[in-house]
Amino acid sequence: MANLRYSKGLLISDTYAPNLKWNERGKIYIGYGKDYFDVMRYFNDSEIEVKDTVLDLLPFPQVKEIDNLRDYQRDAVEKWYASKRGVVVLPTGAGKTLIGLKAIEKCRVASIVVVPTVDLLYQWAKSVEEKMGVKPGIVGNGENQVRGITVITYDSLYTKAEELGNKFGLMVFDEVHHLPSEGYSQAAMLFASPYRLGLTATPEREDGRHRLLPSLVGPVVFRLTVDKLKGKYVSDFEVKRIYVELKEDEEERYAELRGKMSLYLKRKKLRLSSLKEFKRLVFLASREKEGREALLAWQEALRIAVNSRSKIDKLREILGQTEDGDKVIVFTRDTFMAYDISKEFLIPAVTYKTPKEEREEILRKFKDGEYKVIVTSSVLDEGVDVPDANVAVLMAGYGTRRQFLQRLGRVLRKKEGKNAVLIELVTKNTSDHGLSSRRRKNVPV
Repeated sequence: MANLRYSKGLLISDTYAPNLKWNERGKIYIGYGKDYFDVMRYFNDSEIEVKDTVLDLLPFPQVKEIDNLRDYQRDAVEKWYASKRGVVVLPTGAGKTLIGLKAIEKCRVASIVVVPTVDLLYQWAKSVEEKMGVKPGIVGNGENQVRGITVITYDSLYTKAEELGNKFGLMVFDEVHHLPSEGYSQAAMLFASPYRLGLTATPEREDGRHRLLPSLVGPVVFRLTVDKLKGKYVSDFEVKRIYVELKEDEEERYAELRGKMSLYLKRKKLRLSSLKEFKRLVFLASREKEGREALLAWQEALRIAVNSRSKIDKLREILGQTEDGDKVIVFTRDTFMAYDISKEFLIPAVTYKTPKEEREEILRKFKDGEYKVIVTSSVLDEGVDVPDANVAVLMAGYGTRRQFLQRLGRVLRKKEGKNAVLIELVTKNTSDHGLSSRRRKNVPV
């Protein structure tokens, strides 16, 4: 008979199983908590009798049935439930929370929901209470209440992993693309929870660490792109790319800066075509004056390209053409541009500097129609419940597909009599065009 137990994030066994390593000092096999599912499957398939004391689950509460799922949500749950492991990929605004709640209801085991932000911490807690009829535990933002259904931040998961690692049968990772980061992935490895569900609009990461997701959560088991939901479950939408040109003085300065940077890159045989090469430039900038000057030139040239004054002129034109009932969110790359637009057009700005109470008031007034236009940097891309809008103007952004889809998702909630439009402003013949192409690559719109 095999003996399998759990201690501070580790599996301990007196019998061999894949993923367990022999510890000569203790004369035992040791593995991470995350391997519990595979170890037990190996023992069962090998018909090895096991004395299993790994899980010490919290009691699961009596919950209400989750109903009124859309057909694709029901399909996603069934595909995931077949193995009770894996990632569900759905566009922003397609109802991933309901899928997570249904998974909890079907599994009927102590469950922990992991979220990246404090806003999502309380949004999920509210959804659990409203949809399932129970008050969940909350861990994070100074709270430490653990119950049979608990919502926790990724940061708190890291600090509580050894304490809570064998208390939950199911882990639901919201915005699961955060999980592969170094600290968070280590926390997930310490949990023994056999059932795991990841939810995201875009699992892929720029650093390639999304390749860890199959071992931490499971493979992608269901994926639906935004074009498949268009018209029926989300608004009909149009994506427009509008080009602008640099002002004359901007063009001169941009050319000067690019020339300076290009000379240095050529001398160092760098092309900046990958994250690795950019990190090399940053390293050189820390070691030599010319490298530092080249990096500063690159940064200033990029600012000129993405924040050209021509975009302000075009935004004025766009806002002048809006119709009654339109609600507009203007997205920028940085807070400086957000505040410049706020002052220029006398519209509220929401950035990471905005106090929580002020942000909530701005979003409430936007929802009620008192504000027709708001401007924001990246703070509303993820993790904040943003009221309905039907027009998004992308002044600038990063080159990530995820950010593009998140911003599109902010205008996709279905509204009677209103189609959605995302307008992307791109500066011709600059690095801004390359960023636009990168973030739209393989996006089915």
